[in-house]
Amino acid sequence: MQNFIFENPTKIIFGQGQIKRIGAEVKSHGRKALMVYGEGSIRKNGIYDRVVASMSEAGVSLVEFPGVRSNPLLSHTMKGITLARREAVDVVLAVGGGSVIDTAKTIAMGVRAEHDIWDYFTRKEAIRGALPVLTVATVSASASEMNPAAVMTRDEGAEKFSIRSMHIQPKTSILDPTVLYTLPPSYSAYSAVDAISHMLEGYFNNTAADSPLQDRLVEALTRTIMESTGIILQDPANYNARATMMWSATLAFNGLTSAGMGLISLPVHMIEHSLSALYDVPHGAGLSILTPGWMDYAVGSNPKRFARFAREIFGVESRTEMEEAQEGIRRLKAWFSGIGSPTSLEEVRIPEGDIDKITANAGRLAEVWQLKDYTPEVISDILRRCL
Repeated sequence: MQNFIFENPTKIIFGQGQIKRIGAEVKSHGRKALMVYGEGSIRKNGIYDRVVASMSEAGVSLVEFPGVRSNPLLSHTMKGITLARREAVDVVLAVGGGSVIDTAKTIAMGVRAEHDIWDYFTRKEAIRGALPVLTVATVSASASEMNPAAVMTRDEGAEKFSIRSMHIQPKTSILDPTVLYTLPPSYSAYSAVDAISHMLEGYFNNTAADSPLQDRLVEALTRTIMESTGIILQDPANYNARATMMWSATLAFNGLTSAGMGLISLPVHMIEHSLSALYDVPHGAGLSILTPGWMDYAVGSNPKRFARFAREIFGVESRTEMEEAQEGIRRLKAWFSGIGSPTSLEEVRIPEGDIDKITANAGRLAEVWQLKDYTPEVISDILRRCL
């Protein structure tokens, strides 16, 4: 285990009926909030009414900013920054999933910016401040409710890049598992893939020589997410399964599983950002396509590691490490498919002829993330394994 600093100041309020507490939490940080949300689902399932009632009871005034879409766009987010400045809000409240929370974080940071905010995403400028961000999470997948990261797509050039700063770490997040009851089966599946993929990126792409604790954390959470997802798809209103999934997804990418693992790289996410930027593929769906393909590409460089994954997650036992490793990849791909998530580019109607376009787009992010081993030839090779 390598040296590390673990800092996670987010206050989590977890459980049924806890949304009523958001007003008091927001009030401890400001008196006028920009409420960021999506395209209307929270109005249909009652979450909107509960949040507004809590804010009213706490005496916090609201400025609403709806319309966040999956794979959020910078152009829409810039409108939120303009609104936040004009209304002089002093706190940003996200009510939604990862896309909404990422938009809220970007707005909170953008309000304080004195230059093109895309410079933060390209690492040309460092984030030096932001308005307080609080969340009511309605999807469990990206752990954006408890981490300092955000992802945004710039319309021009279809570039999907990320930022990371403790300034945008949420102050408080409300996690009520009952809000997940109405989540469509497809997005319950995508959420599971997203959470698992976050952990596997660190599990396979780290610089730690020995990491028994972190390995077992990842393996336990992966098995737990798989088990919970199976129950959820059969019984969407199973509270224990939803609660277990909600907390597992948060733990999967809040810094806990990667602490002590040294330098972590995320090549699958790097390539997937191009799929969701260019084709508006749901993030989890893109990850279920690319993860097995990347594993097939990378297995030869570390079969021992992949064999361990196969044994611990799927109970694989074969004659050689490579046989075990390859069987583990096949079983993970089958599990993704079994829960209804795509596992090939063909399934999301991306033709082989587009591989060069995707490669060029992903290559720009590879440069920003300094993933020097992921040359255009390597990225193209991985994509062809996903056909």
